[in-house]
Parts: sequence; C-alpha cells; structure tokens
Amino acid sequence: MDRAMADKFTTGQLADPFDFLGARPARQGGQSGILARAYCPGARKVVALLSGGELELRSMGGPWADFFEGFAALDHNFEPYRLRVEFFGGMATFYDAYSFRPVLGELDLFLWNQGNHYQIYHKLGAHPLVHQGVKGVVFAVWAPSAKKVSLVGDRDQWDGRRLRLRPRGSSGVWEIFAPHYQAGDVYKYEIVTQDNIILLKADPFGFRMELRPKTASQVFDLDQYRWGDEKWLNKRATTNFLTEPMSVYEAHLGSWRRRVDGEWLNYREIADQLVPYLVDVGFNWLELMPLAEHPFDASWGYQVSGYYAATSRFGSPDDFRYLVDKCHQNGIGVIMDWVPAHFPRDSFALEYFDGTHLFEHADPRQGAHSDWGTLVFNYGRNEVKNFLVANALFWVDQFHIDALRVDAVASMIYLDYSRQEGEWIPNRYGGRENLEALELIKTLNTKLYELFPGAMTIAEESTAFPAVSRPAHLGGLGFALKWNMGWMHDMLDFMSKDPIHRRYHMERLTFALLYAFHENFCLPLSHDEVVYGKKSLWDKMPGDVWRKCANLRLLLGYMFGEPGKKLLFMGGEFGQRWEWDHNSQLSWELLFLPEHRGLLNFTRDLNALYQREPALYSLDFDWRGFEWVDFRDADSTVVSFLRRGQDPDDVLMFVFNFTPVVRKDYCLGVDRDGYWREILNSDSVVYGGGDIGLGGGVMATSPGSHGRAYRVSLTLPPLGFLVLKR
Repeated sequence: MDRAMADKFTTGQLADPFDFLGARPARQGGQSGILARAYCPGARKVVALLSGGELELRSMGGPWADFFEGFAALDHNFEPYRLRVEFFGGMATFYDAYSFRPVLGELDLFLWNQGNHYQIYHKLGAHPLVHQGVKGVVFAVWAPSAKKVSLVGDRDQWDGRRLRLRPRGSSGVWEIFAPHYQAGDVYKYEIVTQDNIILLKADPFGFRMELRPKTASQVFDLDQYRWGDEKWLNKRATTNFLTEPMSVYEAHLGSWRRRVDGEWLNYREIADQLVPYLVDVGFNWLELMPLAEHPFDASWGYQVSGYYAATSRFGSPDDFRYLVDKCHQNGIGVIMDWVPAHFPRDSFALEYFDGTHLFEHADPRQGAHSDWGTLVFNYGRNEVKNFLVANALFWVDQFHIDALRVDAVASMIYLDYSRQEGEWIPNRYGGRENLEALELIKTLNTKLYELFPGAMTIAEESTAFPAVSRPAHLGGLGFALKWNMGWMHDMLDFMSKDPIHRRYHMERLTFALLYAFHENFCLPLSHDEVVYGKKSLWDKMPGDVWRKCANLRLLLGYMFGEPGKKLLFMGGEFGQRWEWDHNSQLSWELLFLPEHRGLLNFTRDLNALYQREPALYSLDFDWRGFEWVDFRDADSTVVSFLRRGQDPDDVLMFVFNFTPVVRKDYCLGVDRDGYWREILNSDSVVYGGGDIGLGGGVMATSPGSHGRAYRVSLTLPPLGFLVLKR
C-alpha cells in the first residue's frame, strides 16, 4: 500500500489521479499480474471484475480506509471494468471511471491553446457518448491554474473526492469520462486553487443550466432535435440579405405575452403565438434579446453566466430550437443578441474561475466595467478568444441563428470607454483602440461568413469608428450591418417636439443622410429608448390621442422610407402606452381601442408596402437609391424624397407633413409625367385618420418645379405622409 500517494491524492497534491487509481501491470513476489486500486468512501467490500477474473480489493485501513487495493496474477486486457461494492446500505456494481482512457485528442488540445479550435464546443463541456463501448458522459474543463478539479453532482452526493479529473498535459484542460452520468444530470466543477481555496463552478461550456436561483449545469444531449428548416438554410446560403427587405421585430420573450396567471410562456408556446403574429403583421425578421443563461432577470439577458446555454426560463435548448425552426419554416429570419463585451461577477460562473483571473484581465483598468459592475474578457488570451469566437459560431451552428446582434461594440474597441484619465492603459502604440478586441471581432466575422454563408453579424456601435460594416479583408471590422444610433436619437428628439417648434430643428431629420452610405445601417427604434424614464414611443409623441397616433405613424413611416434596414421594439407596432416593463406583458388590451387597432393596421400595411417595393430595399446602401426632392421647406415643415430601385422605372416619392395643418396645392417637382398613384396614405380612416389626401393619385403636369421637368400638386394630410408611385 502506497500511503504517501494516498495522502497526496487526499490533499490534492497528486496532479493526476489516474497515476494512482485504476488497474495497471505490476510485479509482486516475483510474479507478474495486475494491481488495482479504487477509492470508495463508505464501502465494506470492493471487488474488481477484471477481464481475467475477479480481484478482491482490501481496505488500506486507518485514515486510508476509503482506499482499496489488490494484486493478482491475472491477465487483463485493460479495457474498462466494473467494481462490485458492498456498502453498509446495500450492494452496487458500476464501471470504475479510472479505468477509461482519455477522450480528447492531442490535436484538439493544441488547437484550443492556439486559439483556433472553432468547434471546441464539441469537446469541452459535458457530452453524452459511447466511449470504449460504454455509455456515459465525458466532462472537460479549462482550468490551467487549478491544483485539482473534481466533478460533483447529485450522482456522487456532491462529494469532490469521488471523481477527480485528469489533467491533459500542459494544455490546462482537465477531463474525465463518467460512465454513470447521463443527460439531465446536474453537476458543477469543484476546483481547488493553488491557495487551497475550494470553488464550485458551473461549466463554462455547459449546454443547459438550472433555473435561477439555482446555478448548477445540466448534462444535455444536443444531437436529439430533428430540424425542419432545410429549405430556409439552403436559401440563406445563397441570399444577399443586404439587398433584401429586413423588417425586424425586437422582442423580449419574458414580457411579450404571458399566461393568464402571469407566468412565462415556454419557447414552444411562444413559437405557436409569436410566429403567426409576425406573419400577420408582416415582420420578416425576429430579434431576440439575449437568451444565453443569466441569473438576474432585470439584466434582460445582458449579464451572461452561461454562454453556451439557452436560458431555462422558457424550457430546454430543444424547445428554443423549435422556436427558431418554426420561424424559418414561416420565412422569418432570427437574430439573437450576443454579449461578448462583459460578463457578471457571479462567483459560480466565470469570475476568478480557477483561482486566477482566467477569463478577465487582472488589472481593473482593463478588466472591469465600473458603469455596469461587470468584468471584461481578456481578448488577448488565445483560449479566451477561442471561447468567444466558438460561442458565436455555436449559436449559428447548433441553433440555426441567422444573425448575431453584437452588444456594446464601442466598449470593446475603445480602451478608454467610459473611463477617466488614469483609469485605462493605452495599447502598445500609445493609442486608445483595443487591438486584441479588434482582432477578435475580425476573426469572428471572417470565420462566420466562411463557415456559414448567409449568416450575419450586426454591430451595436455608437461611435464614428470607421468601416464597421466593411469586410475585414478590406480593412473593416467585417460586420454586415451597424445600428444607426445617431439616427435614432435625432429622430426621437425631433418627433418629441411640439409641431410648432419642429421648423427650427429640421437638421434632426436630414443630418443622418449626410453619412447614410458610410456604413450598412439598420435604423432601430429599440428597447433602450422605451425604458428607464425615456417613455414609450406613444408617450414621446406630443399632443392628444389623435396627434399621438398621427405622429407615431409619421415616425414609423419615416423610418421605413429612409435607406437602411428597419427594427421596431415590440409594442411599438400598436402604440404601447407605457414604458416597457420586463416583469409584465405588453398591454394587449389596448387593441380593443380603435386608435390602437388603427396603428396595428398601419404597421401591417407599411410592412406589406416595404416588402413588395424593391425601391425601398434593393439599394439601401447605395447613394443611387435615395434622392431629396425638397428638404428646405422649414416654414411648412415638409420634407420629400425619392427612393429608387435597380430598375430606373422603379421610383417612389415620400412626402411628409410634420405639422397638424392640411397643405393644399402643395407643389413638388418630378422627373416624369404621367399618373402618380397614392399607394399609402398615413391619414387613411383605416388607420384612425381623416382620409385627407389625393383620392387615388395625381397627374404630373408642366411647367416643372424644384429643378425638374414636371410637377405634382398635392393635398398633404395633417401630421401625415403620402407615398406615390408613377
């Protein structure tokens, strides 16, 4: 009996438990045979069922009584074997976890350490499989500074002595194949630091987590769901969405709609209600606020603790797949918010993971966000970069997500983001750009487009950083789209003013067109603008109920008329009256009121117009797709412009009247004669308006106006707009 080795095992000083436990060739008393050891706390008798016969293992006794050892002159093929253990409460027979060979290959470990294993989620984490002919689960975790790592869970009474992971050389990865674990089992990693502090950590690569406030990981088999969206994926791979209509509905699943008792709908119930609603109202994209696991409801998902786990709030990962699948089968693309900029300080998650600053920078000038109370990833560390890039690919690969909206990009790319002098460290060239974060972003975007043609990334980036939506190989960051935050703020500021004062602020309407083609922009009216005292879109609009409705139609119409893809936060489509509250559902009862039904009708028709008219989307990012007719009429507070498609004959005219005054005989220049048909009037009685407009259309006549050969004489509705098509 090697009591010294047993002591090292017990105190955590034995690096590899497989060096001590299990079966191995040995000689004793001049005989060759098999030496087997097992660690079985609480056992009375242990027998190893080897291929050459049974071998009784004897207790070492005393303080080592839980260790059992035996030698016999037996042949053994060193395949996995069982232990038959007699406890004081009964008998159990099970495979000895220390009799299995490693699962991870050396190439996997090498690529992980290099930061280039973009499907590492197939290796790290918990994976049900058949190993050496035995069903079980392989667990693997990266904890390079740990003294020892154990698997703990319900299966082993949360006893960190029972299943010690083996270190895989200098890779920092620890692994074990647990033959008695299966899908659904709850687990964590017990990590002993170099300072002998015991940490209990959820799996960074765990595919499912317990519902908060519980924090353990759960074994989940990702290979069981059967998809039905092959047609959509094939189409996605050959579609350039930049030249297609994108009307995005942004939703928070916990507060879109709830059950009668106020409880959450699950993913499948949401799918069966939300998807038909999107089809009816005409949105062809769904953006989901973050659905990676997070412990704090009020973070809305933006403080992630389980980057590889779909939140258990609404069901299982396969239930979430059902939602995505149903969207695709109904022609709806799915965007998910993704948060690589920071992570929370939850002690069970990534912070100080192995007793060191593993995922975050040690220096708070680089590793902490004081505004949010969160930590910043160490983007320069190979394995951390790999963790994040692979995570983005994971959602596209395993959940068929079509686009990732990357949150808080500005905080990633600027070292001095929201920091005072002395609170940040310049890069190696003395600049303020985070070179490692920029490299991460470019790598991510390059790999995403390479491995998943048609998938996209969208940047929520609030500064003038150049070429955000230009290809990485041309010097850009590689995003497909960028949220136009400036447009959003200018537009809402303008629309919130009393119409009598708008004439003095016309630059708010027109400024965004000075830079509209510098990036591939998405025009968002997002959740951030209807919370924390900013008021709902409805409440931002000045005036009485009629004026609020009319102004809201103007706002939505202007967004759909201007170049750029469109995004509207849930509730905006029917005039949600109150600020968004993540703890309750939208005010669906408002649809019993005619003004709100009218707004929903308007949104439905606006979406239909947008998606059937190529002039509104085919040249979104080309200056040829937009042309002012007149933006100088501040006295009337009227602006007009043309939208053009690839076909020279494909032209639409938008005319907006931002005052509650009817404008009769209002003349505008056009390039062509003929009949200009009114294809949308925001003042239609169907939307709650007064039906003031053209009564169908107008003939263009000469002489011309505004430097054009012809003119049209219009009647403009109050606080309304017209869309005309020749």
